[in-house]
Amino acid sequence: MTFYKKLLIVLSISFGIPVHLSAQSYTKTIISGVHWYDQHQNPVSAHGAGVLKEGTTFYLFGEFKRDDSNAFNGFSCYSSKNLSEWKFENVVLPVQREGCLSKDKVGERPKVLKNPKTGEYIMFMHTDDLNYKDPVVGYATSNTIDGTYQFQGPLLFKGKPIKRWDMGVFQDSDGQGYLVMHHGDLYRLSADYKSITQQITTQATKCESPVIFKKNGIYFWLGSGLTGWERNDNFYYTAKSLEGPWEYQGTFAPKGTLTYNSQSTFVLPIQGSKDTTYVYMGDRWSHPKQNASATYVWQPLQIHEKRLTIPEFYQNWSISIQTGEWETACFTGKIIENNDPEIKYEGTWEHHTQDDDYSDSYANEKGAKLTYTFKGSQIGMVGVASSDKGYAQVTIQNAKGKEILSNVIDMYCKYPEASLKFLSPKFPKGTYTISISVLGEHWFWTEKSGKKSGSSDVSVSLDKFIIN
Repeated sequence: MTFYKKLLIVLSISFGIPVHLSAQSYTKTIISGVHWYDQHQNPVSAHGAGVLKEGTTFYLFGEFKRDDSNAFNGFSCYSSKNLSEWKFENVVLPVQREGCLSKDKVGERPKVLKNPKTGEYIMFMHTDDLNYKDPVVGYATSNTIDGTYQFQGPLLFKGKPIKRWDMGVFQDSDGQGYLVMHHGDLYRLSADYKSITQQITTQATKCESPVIFKKNGIYFWLGSGLTGWERNDNFYYTAKSLEGPWEYQGTFAPKGTLTYNSQSTFVLPIQGSKDTTYVYMGDRWSHPKQNASATYVWQPLQIHEKRLTIPEFYQNWSISIQTGEWETACFTGKIIENNDPEIKYEGTWEHHTQDDDYSDSYANEKGAKLTYTFKGSQIGMVGVASSDKGYAQVTIQNAKGKEILSNVIDMYCKYPEASLKFLSPKFPKGTYTISISVLGEHWFWTEKSGKKSGSSDVSVSLDKFIIN
């Protein structure tokens, strides 16, 4: 069996609750690599995120991105009971009139901790100028988890700010808080979490996007390589003490998958009555369309002593918040292949077959378009991503011809892979028309060294539709 066929089996597309799980116990599916939608059917915009659970509610804090600039656009907050349906609460830290988080600055990787002694919520973040030459770790405070946070300025250590960029936080089982920095710097927070009292490690690891969590007395430190917005194989270290020594353990996803095209941002423990599942949270960046096209990769981590893995990519999976157990999800809908005569193609499209593993219709002509009218409540699109793919414009109209959804999806990947690229929200059962067109733009990034990365073309691909 070839690589592509194995991948397609792993990426079996699903909708709803899987038949072998209890609908009362398990969440609706967590789906990676596609847009998530809030209660207003707007894409969830919360990148570089962290999650804090309060009672039975999970609160997701992240970067409220924009497409026209990387300038700070506010930090958002979403809430959920099940990790799959998200309610937009507010932009809890808006653009400031002046200072480190004003309109011409950068704000990234917000993480919130609840101080166990004061009950106050402290948000930490990386601030910078647009050229990434003035990095500072700042903090903001709020008396309520989803209220407006008041920016307090730089987090100080010995009277000076921390001049680093990618950051995270970690709260140990004793309530002690820590600031985790790229390149392996680790700091102990003060009792009120508003300053730093001690540097625990220096250059303990060599990574960006740092994440620390603990299981059974072993600390795990995750991070990515330094490739800008480009994806890479993330890796991890372990230690029995935060002071180290930190032991390099290698990658935790199969080499060459580029951590399933994602970069680590947080690990969320789901502790239940029977098990604790540690959820890897990663960002699938899509520069420069970070608002329109960037998505999320959330996967269950498998941990045995020091060994940490995500051995397969589960595009759809479910977790029981009550028991802490997880399972893959295996529902399929009605399949509409790309050669179906009801699909109308405009412009220049070609048909491609890869050793019978997949067949797709693709075009790289700006404005080339396909349309399909279907009956149902939800539609998914499977496409083949590769290094020459670009952005696709997806729109859905109702039976009256009114546009009810418009999204841009990213089909770039450094290696060929077929997976779900788009999944609409659920609409009232009816007749709808989906249109997919070549936007004529693609993912790109220029590193500080001048090296360019990203897609080589603007192609768009359709393998099949799935109708629910």
